Formats: sequence, C-alpha cells, structure tokens
Amino acid sequence: MYDKPKDNDQVEKTISALKANGMEAILAKDREEVKAKVLEMIPADASVMTMTSVTLDALGIAEEINGSGKFKSVRTQFAKMNPNEDATKMREMATAPDYTVGSVHAVTKDGKVMIVSNTGSQLPAYAYGAGKVIWVVGTQKIVKNIDEAFKRIQEYVLPLESDRANKAYNITTGSFISKELVINREITKGRITIIFVPENIGF
Repeated sequence: MYDKPKDNDQVEKTISALKANGMEAILAKDREEVKAKVLEMIPADASVMTMTSVTLDALGIAEEINGSGKFKSVRTQFAKMNPNEDATKMREMATAPDYTVGSVHAVTKDGKVMIVSNTGSQLPAYAYGAGKVIWVVGTQKIVKNIDEAFKRIQEYVLPLESDRANKAYNITTGSFISKELVINREITKGRITIIFVPENIGF
C-alpha cells in the first residue's frame, strides 16, 4: 500500500495543491532527469548541505554534490573538522546553508509535507534556516491527508529506517519518531522545490 507509486493524475493534483501552499513542485520523467534538475538548480558558489537520505543515495545525488568537487559541500567541510572541538560551528553550517537537499516522508494530496526525525538535525534547515530547500520524493509517498501520513510513517517508514540505522550505526534498539515537522505552507516564494520521481524510491 505505502510503496505503490501514484498515477500522473494524482501527482498533478498534489502538485497543484503544493503550489497553492507556496511550494514549487514538478514531476520528472525519470531518475536521470531528477538528478540533472537538482544539480542544475545549485550554483557552484553556494554552500549546500545534503541531508541523510536513501533517495539521494539511490540517485547518486549525494555522491555528486559531496564528492565531485563541483560544489561547496558542507559535508565535505565536515570531514576536515573535529566534532568535539567544532560542534557549534558544524551545527551552524548544517542549519543555515544556502541550499539543502533531501527528501520527506509523506506529502498529502492537499499540499502538506511531513518529515520526522530521531535527532532532528535536518529539521531547522528545512523549516527556516536554509535559503533554498530541494526535496526529491518518490510518488509512493503521496497520501490522502495528515492522518494517513502519520500512519504511513509509523507502519512503513519507521521499521525500514530502524533496519537502516541498525546496519549503518549498529543501533539495535531501532530508530524513533522523536521529532516531527509539518509544512502546511511556505511564505517565501521559490524557497522550497519538490521534484517527484515517478517510481517507488526511498522510504
């Protein structure tokens, strides 16, 4: 149920609702177009933070931004810093980059976006801190309403994320829905762009 991509009619209606709520949204034709659109949206001289995302990893977007040397990657700068000595500076850099790129956990048909997190590290940039936000979203994440969004996250996303966290960080207790962010509306024109992928990708 939660891993089935939506048809174009449902996606287009969702895009219209997102636009009415102040967010830009488009449907790409395939993975290659998604990646190309994301990379062309980010100026080389802008700082960019890639949030942890199975979707970005699957599309090779995180690798291109952080590893190609073409962009001012915040994560690349992190690799040269000491988390113990530079923790405050690292939080500042992650919270207010020029661009942040990631994904979300659910998009409602009436144009609302929901993201949950264990640590909350990505939420400040999404809510306000980043100058521009780009979300890459598989169309299977489109749901009827906020109630269904919560249900999708609890029943489908959390078990998959717990398994990922266990493998990546050896967190045997699993992940948690510690913090939640719902974007009902974006008041800054052009700040948020959602690029839909016409397939089941990410959680």
